[in-house]
Amino acid sequence: MPTASAAGRHDDQARLRRDAAAITALGVTGVQARLITSDGRNLTATSGVADVTTRRPVPLNGYFPIASVTKAFVATVILRLAGDGRLSLDDTVERWLPGVVSGNGNDGREITIRQLLQHTGGIHDDYPDYTSAKDFYRHRYDHYTAKQIVARAMRHRPDFQPGKKWSYSNTGYVLLGMIIQRVTGHPWHEEVRDRIVRPLGLRHTFWPGTSPTLPQPHAETYQRFEPGGPLVDVTKQVSSGINGEAGLVSTTADLNRFFRALLGGRLLPPAQLAQMKHTIPVGKKFEPLMPGARDGLGLFSRPLSCGGRYWGHEGGDSGWISAAGVTADGRRSVTVSLSGTIAESPDHVLRVAQAEDKLIDDALCATPNAGRTRR
Repeated sequence: MPTASAAGRHDDQARLRRDAAAITALGVTGVQARLITSDGRNLTATSGVADVTTRRPVPLNGYFPIASVTKAFVATVILRLAGDGRLSLDDTVERWLPGVVSGNGNDGREITIRQLLQHTGGIHDDYPDYTSAKDFYRHRYDHYTAKQIVARAMRHRPDFQPGKKWSYSNTGYVLLGMIIQRVTGHPWHEEVRDRIVRPLGLRHTFWPGTSPTLPQPHAETYQRFEPGGPLVDVTKQVSSGINGEAGLVSTTADLNRFFRALLGGRLLPPAQLAQMKHTIPVGKKFEPLMPGARDGLGLFSRPLSCGGRYWGHEGGDSGWISAAGVTADGRRSVTVSLSGTIAESPDHVLRVAQAEDKLIDDALCATPNAGRTRR
């Protein structure tokens, strides 16, 4: 007869495969997912294809741009600097970046580092984006510096007075990257490398700079720029988000290791981890996509159907979607990467998000002792 351990592994694997297949059934071209159980079992599942032309399979641990999941790394560096006494979360932006946030009602003297971390600074996002396939081919190798991104935001009035509302802000994390460099004398990605990547042995996590290509193995990703339009391969491009808010490339294995270490207390002192986990509700715009979500400092918490909450972050950029979640004790984690997330309508976007949420919830809600033999 199979042992309880073998049965638990089979159940976890079956759920992961079923939920990955449910995502590709919605039109996503490829999915890879990895679950680390509380007793250290490492389970993977893929669905769909890595390339719609060759139909080659999705790699089990392929590289992908992690987009805004990068924010959790940046926030961890900021909190490490706070723990070291190099800065205070209540320092103003003006304290470290004099004159950078100003004009059109923007005032760096009124915005704190904590507010940037928690998306309550009110700075308007004005990010370059592709409007058509022709526009993509013309601009996919364009590179924007952090100063250029912030300058675009400063052309607009703030969305709200600092600290009064919540609204997701990529520009806020660009500013955090600039603050890291001002405090340490090193670019944000070097501090991430030295404080997180190397100590944890994340051998497949790196900052690509202005390189438009991914290492092998990886899936291709696709985008439709209009409903019913042609499928455009958008894999080869320079991401506009390489300035602290969305710049890293990684794998499912490395992201699981990072979030387990973070929630397990291996990266931050207890006081700083507690601050990171102090949450507020997200805004109405995000609530349909992230029901019940609360935002900490570079981390979101989400409710689990089995009770309690999990921690993690999501990211999306030009055909890619990624998400990582870990239980509060840091022992059970799951990471999923979607390639070719072809959004035909807002309703379709919502259904893909719900299917991704189900994969994470199912993975984290399995019976805690499912993988252990009864005695």
